[in-house]
Amino acid sequence: MKKVIHSGRASLVTLIATLALAACGQEQPQEQQSQQQEAPPHAVEVAEVARQDLPLDKSYPSMLRSDGEVTLVARVSGFLEERHFEPGQLVEQGDRLYTIEPDLYQATVNQREADLQSARAELARAQRDAQRFEQLLSQNSVSRQQYDQSLAEQRVAQANVAQAEAALTSANLDLGYSNVTAPVSGMISLSQINVGNLVNSGTELAIITPLDPLEVRFQLPQRDAFELRRQLSDGGDTSDITARLTVPGISGGSTAELEGRLDYLGSRVDTGTSTVQASATFANPDGAVLPGQFVRVRLDGLKRFNVIAVPEIAVTQGLMGPRVFVLDDENKAREHTVQLGDVAGPWQIIASGLEEGERVIVGDPAGIEPGMVIDPVRFDGDAKELVETVEEAEAQEQQEQAEAASAMTEGAGDVPADEGEEGAQ
Repeated sequence: MKKVIHSGRASLVTLIATLALAACGQEQPQEQQSQQQEAPPHAVEVAEVARQDLPLDKSYPSMLRSDGEVTLVARVSGFLEERHFEPGQLVEQGDRLYTIEPDLYQATVNQREADLQSARAELARAQRDAQRFEQLLSQNSVSRQQYDQSLAEQRVAQANVAQAEAALTSANLDLGYSNVTAPVSGMISLSQINVGNLVNSGTELAIITPLDPLEVRFQLPQRDAFELRRQLSDGGDTSDITARLTVPGISGGSTAELEGRLDYLGSRVDTGTSTVQASATFANPDGAVLPGQFVRVRLDGLKRFNVIAVPEIAVTQGLMGPRVFVLDDENKAREHTVQLGDVAGPWQIIASGLEEGERVIVGDPAGIEPGMVIDPVRFDGDAKELVETVEEAEAQEQQEQAEAASAMTEGAGDVPADEGEEGAQ
């Protein structure tokens, strides 16, 4: 009998516990629902959409080149007698680099000087004969034909002198070409011809590459070129556009920059690539970079005019693509799918999907869902500071999560072995 009574009491206790748990389960969703209804509006920065002019931060691939690079070519024939430089040496304009049989060409100069002296002596004799025949003609001692002949001989002698002078000038030029000098200053390459070899006129000897300044030629997309030309048409000049050259792998392996100026913007669009050619010049006094390197060029003065943009962090990825949140009249978040344009520093240009006057959420969109009530906070317009603040908060949150996970791992490792055995039992 006692056994039956205990069983009845146990059943009664079990029934009461079950009803209590069921009541708690019904009250909990109601409490959560009431808490959600009573949750305060989510405070976040909001800005009214307006058009503005934004500077772009874009770079273009290019290759460094030396606009003054020169290939040394022999201009006379002969044996290469001397080389007056070391490969890779920096040479100055006018430095002597090669000697090609100057004695041979000096002898030619001497011969042409003797020919000139002979022609001048012949001219002097012809002039005297012409004067003598002129006097005799006045006395009717010679015929008119003889006088004309003397004048013709004088003119032939004058032409011979001019011909001898030209030959001497040519011989002096060849003598000068026998000593090859640097036409520009720069770094000289390896010699293509060894000393003692026979060279002919036109034989390539070496290459001189000026390292300061350097030039880059690059292709601008036609949209960027049109915007830049529009900017220049308002009174600017190409030299007002600062160009920055990003060169990877220098200065101890880190990326470095050179600053220069845009000096040319093309006047036609390449029909094959829809681009416009441009060039910029950069000072390179230390020779830190070399022609032939692949680099990226960035133009600081390039802008986009009259565009709609939001801070970059305001754009998230939705089911239909990139999206932003805008506020309706009741300050509730509504999702707008947008089409993205260029990135301008901390700003993201919106090509379509937003209209002027709309209120867009520009702060941290984390936790915002469509229909959520928003407490709008006035945006001060500093997108860079806003992005940095959000990134710092995210980094701090990640660090705290990592520390908490590490602490939990350490705590689990500190449990005594006998406690783990008791738990198993």
